[in-house]
Amino acid sequence: MTSPRLRIRARLIRLFVYAVLGGVLSARAAGFDLDALMTLLSDHPHGRVSFVETRHLALLDRPIAARGDLVFIPPDRLERHTQAPRQESAILDGDTLTLIREGRRRELSLSQHPGIALLIGSLRAVLSGDRARLERDFVLSHAGTPDAWILDLLPRAPEAVPSLRRIHLVGSRGQVERVEMIETDGDRSVIEIGDALP
Repeated sequence: MTSPRLRIRARLIRLFVYAVLGGVLSARAAGFDLDALMTLLSDHPHGRVSFVETRHLALLDRPIAARGDLVFIPPDRLERHTQAPRQESAILDGDTLTLIREGRRRELSLSQHPGIALLIGSLRAVLSGDRARLERDFVLSHAGTPDAWILDLLPRAPEAVPSLRRIHLVGSRGQVERVEMIETDGDRSVIEIGDALP
């Protein structure tokens, strides 16, 4: 015989599941499907935003933090300028990734580095609202409403980036607010994206 406490707990779990499913289904019923999310992202005015990245590594007692700004110029220019803990830049223009640190400049072709191409290309494709490009490399799932949505990217070919389990994005309207890269060993990187900068 089931105890009253277990019956109450089971009922609360069912109510929670129904509430979550109801929210997802009502969002879909209102027309907020994956295409609607991609349209919001592609229509969003792009430019410069602030970011704070926190890396949680199992080998370290404390997370590592970095801050700076991100610039996206459609369709394929993405810049990351880190100001702390040290100044460095990574500029992706087309297929060329330029790394600048301590006055030294290094250029890489993404075609020769498929793992890097997959990671950076995923963010560029999300910011562009390019569903076809995302679905080439990832299985997509989403939930929520236009004002509060989530998007998960699961690699189609895990061997391309063996350390990557999934990419989890959170946003509102056409603004990506949080990007979380979760690795197979439990390490993760969280990028909080702030407001637009001049």
